[in-house]
Amino acid sequence: MCALSVPALALTRGTNGEEVLIPQLGVGTYKVPDDEAERVVCDALEVGYRHVDTAQMYGNEAGVGRAIAVCGLPRRDLFITSKLNNPNHRRDDALRSFDATMEALGLDVLDLFLVHWPLAASAGIDLVDTWRTMIEILHSGRVRAIGVSNFQPEHLRRIVGATDVVPAVNQIELHPWLTQSELRAMHAQMGIVTQSWSPLGRGRLLAEPTVVEIAEAVGASPAQVIIRWHLQNSLVVIPKSTHRERLAANADVFGITLDDTQMAALNALDQGLRTGSHPDQIQV
Repeated sequence: MCALSVPALALTRGTNGEEVLIPQLGVGTYKVPDDEAERVVCDALEVGYRHVDTAQMYGNEAGVGRAIAVCGLPRRDLFITSKLNNPNHRRDDALRSFDATMEALGLDVLDLFLVHWPLAASAGIDLVDTWRTMIEILHSGRVRAIGVSNFQPEHLRRIVGATDVVPAVNQIELHPWLTQSELRAMHAQMGIVTQSWSPLGRGRLLAEPTVVEIAEAVGASPAQVIIRWHLQNSLVVIPKSTHRERLAANADVFGITLDDTQMAALNALDQGLRTGSHPDQIQV
């Protein structure tokens, strides 16, 4: 089980100021059932992944935990992320659900814990209070870094303005049809790492003519081209597959280089097109 030579980005918001490194390429587990998660994550680890992304909402933390337990890899070689579920934002609920996450994963220390969605004010949730609870969890020493997911600029300004604690990561829908350039520029200014979910546009981008043309030119698959685009844009990317062969192919991107013209052509595909939910539409 040789690890991939995956570059890492520094998360400077680690416990006690430590530098926490997040591998740029990981494996996603969205919609992977718990009874399949052990096999899928074991396959991913066997082909070289060392970064696994899960969430309370996915209902598969226990399966991911089983894979961690049986894979035979040292804990220090793995980077594990989970996320706070929407009904659990209030302090006591968040603390209890974090305990449940740790028990399901079988971990003493999690690498990264994210607020999954910024709930609308109509849900009676104060994001600042949620973020303060996340900071409390960070200070407990049971997680190495904390961040957010699907946060818009106003959400980021609100929590940072109230606490002076900057999220290590904002995980957002991001792909060539939705490049999120303004939000990424804000992340860069604030020192937030941008992580891409739905990096292939839920598979719809694989038939995009520009992607297909570039894939033919560089001798790669459309999926490999898009994943390489994420990496060359200094994004953390977590493509998902339940098939071992595709997991391996998705990781076989470090011998590919896209030139400036090809990168520009992919950037120009931006339509502001979401394949998932808009953050403002999510309720508890």
